[in-house]
Amino acid sequence: MINILPLLVAIPLGAAFLLPLLEKFPAGPRLSRTLAVITSAALMALSLLFLTADNITYWMGGWTPDSGALGICLVLDHLSAFMLALVALVTLVATLFSLSYMKRYTAEPLYYCLFFLMVTGMNGVILAGDIFNLYVFLEVAAIASYSLVAFGCGSEELEASFKYLVLGTVGSVFILLGIAIVYNQTGQLNLAAIANTLPQQNAALSMAAAFFLVGFSLKAAMVPFHAWLPDAHPSAPAPISAMLSGILIKVLGIYALVRVFFDTLEMSQQFAYILITLGAVSMVIGVFLAVGQWDFKRLLAYHSISQMGYVVLAFGVAGEMLLTQKFNIASLALLGGLFHLFNHAVFKSLLFLCSGAAEYATGTRLLKKLGGLKHRMPVTSSCLRIAALSISGVPPFNGFWSKLIIIIATIQAGHLWLGAMTVLVSFMTLLSFIKVQRYIVDGDPSVSVSSAKEVPFSMCLAMVILAIICIGAGILLPLYQKIFSDGAQSVITEQFTQLVRLAGG
Repeated sequence: MINILPLLVAIPLGAAFLLPLLEKFPAGPRLSRTLAVITSAALMALSLLFLTADNITYWMGGWTPDSGALGICLVLDHLSAFMLALVALVTLVATLFSLSYMKRYTAEPLYYCLFFLMVTGMNGVILAGDIFNLYVFLEVAAIASYSLVAFGCGSEELEASFKYLVLGTVGSVFILLGIAIVYNQTGQLNLAAIANTLPQQNAALSMAAAFFLVGFSLKAAMVPFHAWLPDAHPSAPAPISAMLSGILIKVLGIYALVRVFFDTLEMSQQFAYILITLGAVSMVIGVFLAVGQWDFKRLLAYHSISQMGYVVLAFGVAGEMLLTQKFNIASLALLGGLFHLFNHAVFKSLLFLCSGAAEYATGTRLLKKLGGLKHRMPVTSSCLRIAALSISGVPPFNGFWSKLIIIIATIQAGHLWLGAMTVLVSFMTLLSFIKVQRYIVDGDPSVSVSSAKEVPFSMCLAMVILAIICIGAGILLPLYQKIFSDGAQSVITEQFTQLVRLAGG
């Protein structure tokens, strides 16, 4: 299996370079759609193959572990396998949804080219064993996403893409400065080598940690670094909105942050508290900004900020508990954070696909112009209900269990006020999606909806797949917990403990 690990990067990269060539053929759009489905299915199959694999390290170009800072390697463990499967799942459903949705745009092969360049970057970030190539792959994914946000070429899309580009570049500069400082202090770029040679905490490393925190928080759209997200997500085509919210902010922001702070640099109590604060503030501000929105996709964008707050809060609590050696509570917090990361990828991708389906059929995404969708689009409205109940934390849907685990972990950690705040945010989320269902699904068909009809089969299939996972992920949690969450959380706990031991903690 070690020899096929690079295929997770090579397959989407090869497809991305091949797809623009298909535009020259008369049947170019049809060929590009076929190649896109084949590529997505291949990535899904490979990610499932690696899901239960043991740790794998693949050295590129014949380099060896003794090659120092020059050697480039791909590393797979249970955490990266978990993230690869998540990326592959959302990629597959977004591809299926794009088959019909993107026909109203020109240059479909170019769209799929950028789409798979973004996937290449995300898979590269997940597998990168050295911090510089993590940055390189992060930039590949980011640049492709800037272009995809502007793919419609309207004034709204171009403005949102420019804002995203500027703030994304600021985040990238902070990350690159952090890498330069770490290299100056250790002479290493390999993540494992950095952890093994890291000197005692000093002012330079504290500055590097601060740069990483700002850079990855910008990529994850944490408050107060969130200004780009409410414009970028609504402006992008619906399948790209699903990719951005479902997996991109997690891979470029949350995953990279966890790799740096839990596996490589020495986590301090202060940084654990900063993560807790960022998570709590993002939860509250995100949900209150969402409640007042009447643009469906903009409402969902603010909920992405809020829901990512849950994940960052859980990781912050886990870091605090690991430092105080309360491993049971730390494991519970990690389970809640990882499970909610998975759940958010599923139900938020589904919500964005539902918003795209509604806009595709009616021509609007304004809540007050919609209504009675259940009469004209039963599949879309049913999937929308399931996703709304999931994100609102209503049992037995998947969102309920991950939120409950996070609440229990925060209370056991002694943060009663955080537990109460998490309950309040969940209640406000429920109120927000009661409004969504009231104005979109229920009631008599509005003027916009009266002539609408259900979207094509491929779009329905993508939504139904995610809706089934929303239901099954909650009911069947004990069956797949060991495959997804237990393995991933054990990687974080073990590597964090080893890092503390190396630091003399």
